[in-house]
Amino acid sequence: MFRQIFVNLPIKDMARSRAFFEALGLTFNARFTNEQGACLEIGENFYAMLLVEPFFQGFTTKPICNAHQATEVLLALSVDSRAEVEEVVRKAVAAGATTPNAPQDHGFMFQHGFADLDGHQWEVFWMDEAAAPAQM
Repeated sequence: MFRQIFVNLPIKDMARSRAFFEALGLTFNARFTNEQGACLEIGENFYAMLLVEPFFQGFTTKPICNAHQATEVLLALSVDSRAEVEEVVRKAVAAGATTPNAPQDHGFMFQHGFADLDGHQWEVFWMDEAAAPAQM
């Protein structure tokens, strides 16, 4: 099946976006990073390409969504614990993110999230799959 995922996200300011994600402890693959785009390494075989808006626009004929005003996608990232959920969100807020929603505790799953500097919404969650209900 598929081997990797590259989520492409439009950004306004490369230096500002790189500094934000580096403040979260994430790194960039230098081989696929320049002034037009940066390859954010999120996990094994999981990447986000941060593309400055004029470059991003070259890949589509549709207008770019203003993520501060509309939501096109929710990016969900799983972590190993409830404490890690809060730690990631804390780091994001310290680096300039906002929290559009309050934390949600579903018993078997805990989630909280942030909107990055360009308004893209990242949902961070921990889940005990063994404790999940049979159907949601």
